[in-house]
Amino acid sequence: MVALTVRYPNIDYSRVRAHWAPSRAFSHHRNATSFIPTPIEPWLIRILQRARPLVPASEARLLKDMDDFIGQESQHYRQHRLFNKHLIAQGYPALADIEKELEDDLERLLQNRSLKFLLAYADGFESLGAVAGWVWFEKSASWLEGADQDLTDLWKWHMAEEFEHRHVCFDIYHAIYGRGWWNAIWNGYFCRIYGLLFAVRHLNRGYMERMYAYLAETDRAAMTPDEQAAFAQDEKRFRRFLLRTALPLLANFLPWYNPSRKRTPRGLTEYLRRFEPGGDRSRHALRQPASV
Repeated sequence: MVALTVRYPNIDYSRVRAHWAPSRAFSHHRNATSFIPTPIEPWLIRILQRARPLVPASEARLLKDMDDFIGQESQHYRQHRLFNKHLIAQGYPALADIEKELEDDLERLLQNRSLKFLLAYADGFESLGAVAGWVWFEKSASWLEGADQDLTDLWKWHMAEEFEHRHVCFDIYHAIYGRGWWNAIWNGYFCRIYGLLFAVRHLNRGYMERMYAYLAETDRAAMTPDEQAAFAQDEKRFRRFLLRTALPLLANFLPWYNPSRKRTPRGLTEYLRRFEPGGDRSRHALRQPASV
């Protein structure tokens, strides 16, 4: 595994609009998903801080990855918070209420569930991000034709880093709870799968789909019948795309699953360099010398 890098994007959200891609269904699905990182990234950081003292000192590489993971997730939270404020202001105020519900729900989990469950949940959620990284880099080109570049870069940067640190929660969970043959079977497989299924139901069905439905219904209220019919067709097409691209998640159910073995999506490594010092999307981009 390559070392993780904390990057600082330079993205301007002031001109971003809710319908930032030609497909309204695609735009709103990603818009709804943007309200997951703002509560869950700080929550993930707290989970890792709680787990850190339990990771054996011999796992020096993992401990370093945990620090960089926290740095990356902090930037994900910051960037999505900036975008979400602009989206809410464009006529979708209830998004903030649903986001607060998720924040409160995560706090209840933090207070009432075991660290083992919380790490299994975190690994389940992070494994969704690893699949999303593949989708964004190898399956989304047609949806991004004509899309706003700032939002395209927000999502591709975020999902690229999700793929880059895909192993961290998995490795933490196994370092603490997966040692020994019985733990490897019970904790390393069955409890991990439970965390994955819980994350899918809790985040996707419990929150993201509610936010998408709210965005879509808000738009429909201002549409003509012809526009509503066109939007319905757009939604059907996008739902088929979601089903097709969810199939790789089935690999998570294999007993020998390990996210570190996933093939890096084409173009992902090169793309991330744009957000590193000197890159055109970095806050630390090199300045061109003034002309004389």
